[in-house]
Amino acid sequence: MIPDINKIFASRATVRDFDASRNVSDELLDELIAAAAHAPNTGNMQLYSVVVTRGEELKNELAGLHFNQPAAKNCNVLLTFCADTARFDSWCRASETASGLNNFGGAVTAIVDTAIFAQQFAQLAELNGLGTCFLGTATYSAKGFIEKLGLPEGVFPVLGLAVGYPAKQCEASDRLPVEAIRHNETFGPYNEENIRRWYSEKENLPESKKFLEINNKKTLAQIYAEIRYPEPLNKALGDDLLGIMNK
Repeated sequence: MIPDINKIFASRATVRDFDASRNVSDELLDELIAAAAHAPNTGNMQLYSVVVTRGEELKNELAGLHFNQPAAKNCNVLLTFCADTARFDSWCRASETASGLNNFGGAVTAIVDTAIFAQQFAQLAELNGLGTCFLGTATYSAKGFIEKLGLPEGVFPVLGLAVGYPAKQCEASDRLPVEAIRHNETFGPYNEENIRRWYSEKENLPESKKFLEINNKKTLAQIYAEIRYPEPLNKALGDDLLGIMNK
């Protein structure tokens, strides 16, 4: 890879504060969507769609479904990337056959395609001077998005993406070292010594120390496991999504 490209990706940062005076044109959005659509996907079926929201009233309603995250409120354009088997199903019906995607396996395939498409779009947007912030909360409020956006059967939200021109320069977030991610030949075991070393930088960041103080917790892992992503929340999320997929 070209060194400059490596540097761009290594310094990539999430943007949550956008310049309200600058508008992302529909022409640029269409160019980015067209280019992102060349991302890899299953069988060239392109099992995804994206809903573009600009209107302030609807954008504020969707921001509420995103737990009122600042990026969702402040962005110029709010995108909702959806797993979509409905378009393929319609093509099959029009072509005198039945789709084989009306099941959990088909939904999982569509989720994978959607995530790849969304990531490709975000990378292209950032290379074109835009700032982005992924909003994973789309799945936490899936039923609300289905209602607000009028999503038909076979279509459900996977990811939100706040898009706009950055109001300021943002710093890249911390990441685990390569040795924590890469496994050679077969999957290697995790041991406490390695785990502590790999997570030490994240645990010792000033903002992490602040989180511990605010939440009255002993470790950063407790904040993630007990407050941010607790088991009951994940179980409820899973039950909701399974219900939507099965429907």
